[in-house]
Amino acid sequence: MTDAAALLRAYDSQARPAEWENMIPGAPVHRDGPLHRVEGPRGGNVAGLPDLGVTGAELDALILRQRDVFAALGLPVEWKTWSHDHPADLPQRLEAAGFAAEDRETVMVGLAEEMTASVELAGVTLRETRDEADVRRIGDCLSEVWGKDCSAIADRLMSIKDDPDVVIVVAEAEGLVVSSARLEVVPGTEFGGMWGGSTLERWRGRGIYRALVAHRARIAVQRGIKYLQVDASEDSRPILERLGFVAVTTTTPYVWRP
Repeated sequence: MTDAAALLRAYDSQARPAEWENMIPGAPVHRDGPLHRVEGPRGGNVAGLPDLGVTGAELDALILRQRDVFAALGLPVEWKTWSHDHPADLPQRLEAAGFAAEDRETVMVGLAEEMTASVELAGVTLRETRDEADVRRIGDCLSEVWGKDCSAIADRLMSIKDDPDVVIVVAEAEGLVVSSARLEVVPGTEFGGMWGGSTLERWRGRGIYRALVAHRARIAVQRGIKYLQVDASEDSRPILERLGFVAVTTTTPYVWRP
């Protein structure tokens, strides 16, 4: 099935509802009408149904209630939006309430069984890991890729590395971690989320990203996962499309900070 509308229906009915239940491990999830609000120790998240079912002043009041909860806590909050959702003016109303848009990404969905073709890599080895030293090496690799301190990502990986629903894969060459990626199985669904893939500059263009996708796809198939989902940047979108992923919508986080 490569029909974008059918893939979007599967994403909306399975992946999105599961996301707010697992957004911040251990954090309480509160309902406010059509919204789910997750309150974590360092900030929170808000997400809703594809159709919130409220408009105008009622929607403005709903937005302000979420903002005020986190204002009282002195914490930031991210409200995730999707371009196909209703009401269509939600982004404008979030901005009016003081939320600021961050980078837009394209939600891409593909069938795991169609992504498993092996990729020949010269001088590069892929392996799965849960080792703390490897996780720190991943952080070092990302810091070099992005030219900034990415130790916070390593810290998050440390908190989930032993989760049986998380598979971390490193690509090694010449004794270095040159890239990494992970598969996060979404509990209770047919979805697996694909994250990572940033590669050191001199190792790009050698098929590492494609190989990481294929490796994780084979794991997903073994675990009975039907769909793979990626929130893709503009850099990775063309690669994913060539692999068979389909763009189904875009997502933009809106963040309010005290």
